[in-house]
Amino acid sequence: MIIELGETLVSGEIFTNKFVCDLEKCKGACCVEGDRGAPLELEEIAEIEKHLPVIRKYMTPEGLELLASEGFHEGSEIDDPATTCLPTGECVFAYREQGILGCAIEKAHLAGEIDYPKPISCHLYPIRVGKAGGMETLNYSRWNICSDACHFGEKLNVPLFRFLKPPLIRKYGEDWYRELELVYDEYIRQYPESK
Repeated sequence: MIIELGETLVSGEIFTNKFVCDLEKCKGACCVEGDRGAPLELEEIAEIEKHLPVIRKYMTPEGLELLASEGFHEGSEIDDPATTCLPTGECVFAYREQGILGCAIEKAHLAGEIDYPKPISCHLYPIRVGKAGGMETLNYSRWNICSDACHFGEKLNVPLFRFLKPPLIRKYGEDWYRELELVYDEYIRQYPESK
């Protein structure tokens, strides 16, 4: 099932799959796993650049060294930019605290020092945004590192889109999200077993 909402095409899997991050189990694996860093939107490059003086103080020595030698993003600024990664796979902004990976950008934001939360691709994960015919597509990126989050979401009965309400509103706005809730309500009326 694909849902058309404004300029977006939304996979029905964001309704049918339950999901709640379980950092105690996964240890923030999404900050280190994968074949490249976090995808960045073009305007995010300038946003991160602006806040780097504050973000730096939350970065690891290895991250700072990578930042100095290669910068914080790879790919051209018009062609699929992503954060740079250490040889061990961690994002340049990743740090480890009590065995759990976190994000230096998010830490600065939570401390009230910057107004930028973190890359929207990280905030929306495991939803991945793509392009199709001039529209944005929202798809659930199923990955074994999040199996505990799926089990936790099932236990708490939280659909993926509700777990990701804040970043979805950040990206698409309150009206778009309200419409998504209405579509979900209609979906549950038709398929009550999915609730």
